[in-house]
Amino acid sequence: MSFAQRSWLKFCLMGVLMTNSVCWASFERIGLGGYRLGALSWMFRKTKIPWDKLFQASVGRVLERHGIREGVLDADDSDHRRAKRTKRIHAAHKVFDKKTGGYFNGQTLVFLVLVSGRVTIPVGFRFYRPDPAMVAWRKEDGRLKKAKAGKPQRPARPARNPKYPSKGACVLSMIADFRHHHPAVKVRAVLADALYGNRPFMDEASSLCGGVQVVSQLRCNQNLRFRNRELSLSAFFARYPGIAQTIRIRGGEPVEAVVSSARVHVCAHGKKRFVIALKYTGEDDYRYLVATDLSWRTLDIVQAHTLRWLVEVFLEDWKLYEGWGSLAKQPDEEGSSRGLALSLLCDHALILHPEQMARLEDKQPACTVGSLRDHCKSEAFLGCIRQILAADNPAGQFEQLAGTLNALFPLAPSSKHMSGRDLGRLEPTPSLKYRAAMA
Repeated sequence: MSFAQRSWLKFCLMGVLMTNSVCWASFERIGLGGYRLGALSWMFRKTKIPWDKLFQASVGRVLERHGIREGVLDADDSDHRRAKRTKRIHAAHKVFDKKTGGYFNGQTLVFLVLVSGRVTIPVGFRFYRPDPAMVAWRKEDGRLKKAKAGKPQRPARPARNPKYPSKGACVLSMIADFRHHHPAVKVRAVLADALYGNRPFMDEASSLCGGVQVVSQLRCNQNLRFRNRELSLSAFFARYPGIAQTIRIRGGEPVEAVVSSARVHVCAHGKKRFVIALKYTGEDDYRYLVATDLSWRTLDIVQAHTLRWLVEVFLEDWKLYEGWGSLAKQPDEEGSSRGLALSLLCDHALILHPEQMARLEDKQPACTVGSLRDHCKSEAFLGCIRQILAADNPAGQFEQLAGTLNALFPLAPSSKHMSGRDLGRLEPTPSLKYRAAMA
């Protein structure tokens, strides 16, 4: 990268930290006019920065600085609401709203996160778009099922278009990229939620990482084959209830849980899997974990699965503090992907912050993203004061700064107040008093 590109990238990362957005107008104001809005936008759209390589180089830098040689890969997806009409927002589509049961227009992103014994970092991302042909087929097939049409009368499932990979395919491609760019990092396990609990994904993910353990979830109505009989998961584990066990969730305080397990044939997978029924204290229903490697112990799989929650923490921090979720309106595919890469580079930068590094080297708990952002804001404020105090003419430097701030933050007229405008005639008319009497 050239000097101008490095300077622009450094300024944009600071802008994301200060404004919690990817917005050039906000960057111009926070930079006190040092960079103009048009110049910042032009560099983002036109400069030839290899964003994919830049992101992987940033991942490699974090791995090197923290000495990370092994970890667990954790995959999950996240929906981001957009406006109802989005002509130039990349991969916007109708998304099911889990809270209301309705739909909204938004983007779906799939992330891959590396959980190590030191830090948790994002190592890959993809935009997911549903295949329009597949969506139309599901809609028509569902309509005919409700009409009680037989399978011969329903349309055949269309072949998947490679332009629209599934979420599982997105995760597999990210795993392959991570293994290609960082072969020295040993993957201990791959974790994913129930959406990825199918045979093709679990077998392929295990194979890409050298046959490692892959842990996901099954539905309670999926069938097992046991002693030449097929039983649902709930029926099988009702016969073999669990026993109380003490486990540590993400290495924290010990908690009580009811656990039962079996190495049985899962019908949907067509092979034997390690299936675990798990219920924490206070829960009424079991959740069912499924693992590929039969040589692991039950409690090791359960405790490994607790690490999956860390990707949810990353998603929450990313949405709240790292810019992309607020005013991220960069158009087209390049705008969305580059803006997201810039946001994730900010996450890497916070992991490499000197305060964060010092805490981790002393084996102390790491700082939260929100507190680090506040610390960076205070550092920027104090740095500005130091620059003024160290100047040859502090008073003149302060007046210059005040003039710049007044120009960047001009006062704007408000339409809420009626000052300077006619409030209107708000009184009765004497000649119309008879109209009131007639009414």
